[in-house]
Amino acid sequence: MHKLSRSNRDKLQQFVAITGASEKSALQALKASDWQIEAAFDVFYRQPQPKSNGDLRRLEELYNRYKDPFSDMIQAEGISILCSDLQVEPQDIVTLVLSWHMNAATACEFSREEFFGGLQALGVDSIGKLQEKLSFMRSELKDEQKFYDIYNFAFGWAKEKGQKSLALDTAIGMWQLLFAEREWPLVNHWCDFLQDRHNKAISKDTWAQLLEFARTVDPVLSNYDAEGAWPYLIDEFVEYLYDKSVVEKGPAFWEK
Repeated sequence: MHKLSRSNRDKLQQFVAITGASEKSALQALKASDWQIEAAFDVFYRQPQPKSNGDLRRLEELYNRYKDPFSDMIQAEGISILCSDLQVEPQDIVTLVLSWHMNAATACEFSREEFFGGLQALGVDSIGKLQEKLSFMRSELKDEQKFYDIYNFAFGWAKEKGQKSLALDTAIGMWQLLFAEREWPLVNHWCDFLQDRHNKAISKDTWAQLLEFARTVDPVLSNYDAEGAWPYLIDEFVEYLYDKSVVEKGPAFWEK
């Protein structure tokens, strides 16, 4: 470590604190990613994790603690106990990130395969180790590509089984949760608009396009293209913002 710069030494210590990795493993991951700490997390967690009989036994014990007594699934009550053990609220966005790691098909449920696969991918086999990963999982929301993946995962995860669309109340709750991380200034106006003017379930296309709108169109709509291929609901939202004087129509609008 004596050969490292102060900056790299700090990154190494931060990496070890978040991942619980040895200094040797941390150093390998950081060097492989040119000392970009977010990329180093990816390198570290993509490495195959050893799955000994002891690991599997501990996972089995953990799964049995939370699984429903009448089915081979972890359901809402078990997830509530899991959150209590992790010292997080069930509504905490980190539970969504954990579900994303498990590739969970639906909210408030983990199958055996999802639970084992997610924890093995994270390289953990105990609640203590999973707690140590919470900081890392929160940091993933700051990565633009991962946020995009988690956002799109959330649609299928949150909708009711057998439904193609997402219930409006559920969609609004998810948007408020997700955009609290990305700080989109128009999120509350969007939710008010939906309740005032739409009051219907949200399609997958609208869900996906809303993120693209939030990412590419500035909050004062100076670069909004009315001729663009936005879903009609987003075009109506823009009109709503003008009608409510949330934003002013610029010269480009009046020239059309």
